[in-house]
Amino acid sequence: MKTGAIDIGSNSVRLMMWADGKTLYKRINTTRLGQGVSSSRMLSPEAIERTAAAVADFYFKAQAEGAGRIYAFATAAVRAARNRDDFLNRVKELCGLDVDVVDGKTEATLGAIGAIKGGVGGVIDIGGASSEVCFMRGKDELYSYSANTGAVTLFDAAGRNEQKLYAEIAQKTATFPPFDGSAYRLYAVGGTATAVAALKHKLAVYDPEKVDGTVLSADETEAQAKYILSLLVEDVRTLAGMDVRRADVIGGGMLLLAAVMRAFGAEEVTVSESDNLEGYVMLKEGFV
Repeated sequence: MKTGAIDIGSNSVRLMMWADGKTLYKRINTTRLGQGVSSSRMLSPEAIERTAAAVADFYFKAQAEGAGRIYAFATAAVRAARNRDDFLNRVKELCGLDVDVVDGKTEATLGAIGAIKGGVGGVIDIGGASSEVCFMRGKDELYSYSANTGAVTLFDAAGRNEQKLYAEIAQKTATFPPFDGSAYRLYAVGGTATAVAALKHKLAVYDPEKVDGTVLSADETEAQAKYILSLLVEDVRTLAGMDVRRADVIGGGMLLLAAVMRAFGAEEVTVSESDNLEGYVMLKEGFV
């Protein structure tokens, strides 16, 4: 039986179709639900409408393809918003789906379950409005933390100003409780990491098989971020492999990724296509 899972993030909505313990495919719709929420604590009516419509579209797509179960979960933007019920109710109106709003610690764990799959290692997830780090050994959680900063909220706070971005990132990464992750293999999941990998490979068409397993160093990620921030957004959009929907926020997200890597003693990460979507389904369906 097929299962559908919908991840409602601060920057995008993603659908995963799953069967027999494997991911069949993923789809994405960039809706920027979390834009401005870090300062206002409110989801805009426009963002609510376009994101709820994207969720409903994915729900009916999964249903049409024979999904026996369809899960939906929301992360930082929804859990931080004072008017989150407006969004949750709108999704319910459009497709009858109940959305699970996960807390930061759970979000970190889901990404680790999806990427590590019962092994040993750590995971960094740079999202739109939050960033998670989790280290696991089998079912044992060694470290888990969620910081309230991500690529979209960094852009809201500092734009594309390199000096302001560094200052904001230093302040936010200082909130992570210390943990020496240098002895662990570290994975990176989420849209920022996969976008950086696509840039590295200069992919004209996104290819998850080429992205999965890409190794990124902190130095190259930071250097590429600085180059991107030196360009106008319209020129960033023309770069080979660039997801044009992330062109304005990707520079700050890359700087944040490099900073978080270094904060945990890692000079490189391996990009994983398996992430919190797989983690959520694995947890719900008893694979963990």
